[in-house]
Amino acid sequence: MASVDQKISRTALLAMVVGGMVGAGIFALPSRFGAVTGPIGAIIAWAIAGTGMYMLARVFQFLGERKPDLDAGVFAYAKEGFGDYPGFLSAFGYWIGSCIGNVSYWVLIKSTLGAFFPVFGDGNTVVAIAVASIGIWLFHFLILRGTEQAAAINKIVTIAKVIPILTFILILIVAFKADLFSYNLYGGDLTNGVFEQVKATMLVTVFVFLGIEGASVYSRFAKERKDIGFATVTGFIIVTSLMVLVTLLPYAVLKRADIAGQTAPSMAGVLEAVVGPWGRWFISIGVIVSVLGAYLAWTLICAEVLSAAARNKDMPKLFAKENANRVPVAALWLTNIVVQVIVITTYWSRDAFNLMLDLTAAVSLIPFLLCAGYGWMLVARRETYDQRPEERNRDLFIAVVATFYTAFLVYAAGMKFVVLSAVLYGPGTILYYWSRREQNLPVFTKSTDWIIFIVAMIGAVVGIWWLATGVIKI
Repeated sequence: MASVDQKISRTALLAMVVGGMVGAGIFALPSRFGAVTGPIGAIIAWAIAGTGMYMLARVFQFLGERKPDLDAGVFAYAKEGFGDYPGFLSAFGYWIGSCIGNVSYWVLIKSTLGAFFPVFGDGNTVVAIAVASIGIWLFHFLILRGTEQAAAINKIVTIAKVIPILTFILILIVAFKADLFSYNLYGGDLTNGVFEQVKATMLVTVFVFLGIEGASVYSRFAKERKDIGFATVTGFIIVTSLMVLVTLLPYAVLKRADIAGQTAPSMAGVLEAVVGPWGRWFISIGVIVSVLGAYLAWTLICAEVLSAAARNKDMPKLFAKENANRVPVAALWLTNIVVQVIVITTYWSRDAFNLMLDLTAAVSLIPFLLCAGYGWMLVARRETYDQRPEERNRDLFIAVVATFYTAFLVYAAGMKFVVLSAVLYGPGTILYYWSRREQNLPVFTKSTDWIIFIVAMIGAVVGIWWLATGVIKI
């Protein structure tokens, strides 16, 4: 039995951040970027995404240090800054987005195996869904044994998953062809402008950066508060370096169109083109190890977010219950039931992996925007700045940039994913209604709450109608 005082070390927190970020997305970067842009657009995209996400990471860092009482991270900041209902939506959006992201992991594993065993197809065949379902519940019962044990396993897996990525980078550096890179520089035969190319990459950059807040979410388990900031910023630097290299180097070994045509995981196809069939095998093994590790990290985060919201009375109290190992049992069960249901629905999707990837990113934008906005609000009010007041101007700049960046991402996501997000956010309010009734409180206490709810429900109706009529195709 785990101790009730179990804590996560600095290195384990760092592994949570790196493990959460290095998952499915990094292995899909070559084709996702190759389909819409060349190296120039990719460099600009990473400059924007890197700056924006770095600022967001710094917001998480200074909020973790200045508001240590808010130990649930992402959603707790939204509630503190904007009220109960926006706080609930932030928690729900972060949780449901993480569940969808977990589905993408299973799809990628099965599509990776599909290159060798056709029965798995693109990851959404009946056999693929059945095998994924077995995996979901195996992980479920592993996690029930305790957070500390799962975090230790994740640290080992994080080290193992980075090895294939580093090998990929080193081989492509050796195989670098300057003339091919120059040919691809502006996208080769692409006709759209650089701005449109950059805009088309924004959702995938959001997805691969998800996990940057992992240490913040697990702040209540940190041995020291300063470990949260260290894990967040250090993890960001490590993973960003890997992602930029994985994106740019393929342009020096293949034409852009050939990169775009690679099936998931596209990193495997690129390496196979350079070194032969063993390259696909090598990366495919790395994908499976990496994605299983990321799945473990994100299942932990999903259950913790739902449980933390329940402890703060923003979700039904049922989800705050923990077993003897301090694992939120009901939260974990609901998380995996939702993942299971969405895995089954991928059977009817034409491109399940990319749909799950983009929808995860889109749903996660609202929680990120609210967190950045709260950081701005905290600095503007000078709250907590009676201590170390010299940091205020720096933190104000960080928070403003992070807020505008996340607002731009909502625009870049496009109407399709805005209304698909509303399809989840609107009906999700049922959980908020349940929680408020448990406490004998009115459901909405502000006029802005009603406005947000009405807008969300209108978006949900539009989204369902567009899905039914084929305006949105999945």
